[in-house]
Amino acid sequence: MCAAAPINFGVIYGISGFGLARNLRIPRAEAQDFINTYFERFPGIRDYMDDTKEFAKSNGYVQTLFGRKIHTPEINAKGPRAGFAHRAAINAPIQGTAADVIRRAMIRMDDAIEDLPAKMLLQVHDELLFEVPEAEVEKTSALVREVMEGATHPVLELSVPLVAEAGIGDDWEAAH
Repeated sequence: MCAAAPINFGVIYGISGFGLARNLRIPRAEAQDFINTYFERFPGIRDYMDDTKEFAKSNGYVQTLFGRKIHTPEINAKGPRAGFAHRAAINAPIQGTAADVIRRAMIRMDDAIEDLPAKMLLQVHDELLFEVPEAEVEKTSALVREVMEGATHPVLELSVPLVAEAGIGDDWEAAH
């Protein structure tokens, strides 16, 4: 079993050893060891989480990499609401930036594909779904990947490459 995705997402969402153990169906001590090792190997993630919570507490909002503000009105709550507010503040810049990137790609897509017999049908999270004649799939896929991979430019230069993949099929399920 690959535990990487549940651990990565769980850590960002503030999962406990108990919660991770339940999700992975492993002993609680083993799950807690995963979490502890994760933070030891990637201390910058803990720093990001702590810094983001403190920024939200001081300012009442967090920001995406593009500068869009996401307000955090419950960030100074006490009790059970505090945990949710902290997790939301940590997650908002990540999910918000992803939403900004796909939105920028979508805005540019109409012009990019206007000379092709392709039609953008749907956006689902970080995916765009197109209807394309079979003879134009390769050309359209390359163009769509180029637009998506360059969606942050010129506003933002990422320190790691943004990589888009194209799945092809008769329906959305088959394209995965």
